[in-house]
Amino acid sequence: MKSNPNLFLAWLWILLGFISGMVLGMFFHRENWLGGYGSFKRRMYRLGHISFFGLGAVNLLFCLTVQNFALVGPLIHFASLAFITGAIAMPLCCVVMAHFPKAHMIFAVPVVSLITGGMLVFLEVIKL
Repeated sequence: MKSNPNLFLAWLWILLGFISGMVLGMFFHRENWLGGYGSFKRRMYRLGHISFFGLGAVNLLFCLTVQNFALVGPLIHFASLAFITGAIAMPLCCVVMAHFPKAHMIFAVPVVSLITGGMLVFLEVIKL
């Protein structure tokens, strides 16, 4: 069986979702932790935690789609890289934003990557 980087990333990200949830859960009982429940910083940390699960699932669905429909070619390879880039960039951007809110434009990296990956796969799937 050929190694698939998206499959590797999918399960690593799901594992990191569990681990980051455990770490965040160790402190959530503290009323003012990261500025309190509604604070921007705490919301960004939660978004980063959830992005591990969501983007792990997206990469897993990408693998299953490619496998089930035998999709190959340069657009699929580029979509693979786009999904990996988006998955890595999103939790990093969340942590950066939590501490440097004025850096909000960095979210363009994961968002554009994920939109590109989704668009490329959609274009390949509608050819079927």
